[in-house]
Amino acid sequence: QVQLVESGGGLVQAGGSLRLSCAASGRTFSNLAMAWFRQAPDKEREFVAAISWSGSTTSYLDSVKGRFTISRDNAKNTLYLQTNSLKPEDTAIYYCAAKFFSTSSNSKEYHYWGQGTQVTVSS
Repeated sequence: QVQLVESGGGLVQAGGSLRLSCAASGRTFSNLAMAWFRQAPDKEREFVAAISWSGSTTSYLDSVKGRFTISRDNAKNTLYLQTNSLKPEDTAIYYCAAKFFSTSSNSKEYHYWGQGTQVTVSS
């Protein structure tokens, strides 16, 4: 089992930044591929970013490339998402997720999920 707990969300003005964190416990964090997803009201959950177990491979949703950065600290069992130049359309609940083996943008492939952290961007 893997337990994931997100933090760092909040209310920010457009153009601002937030750093989301996801603390993991349970199975060895460094063996897991990790990702961030988000879900806005009345919308499907969508992929935001993913990172391999080593941190050497990352991938992003096109609309966040150049603004968001995913990273991990395996010594601290923590996943991060640095969000810069935030836009109102980034408003959503952000979830971290974990899976075995390789990364994926398909939410159905992820085995473990956190409870989410709300990000609200005002215009």
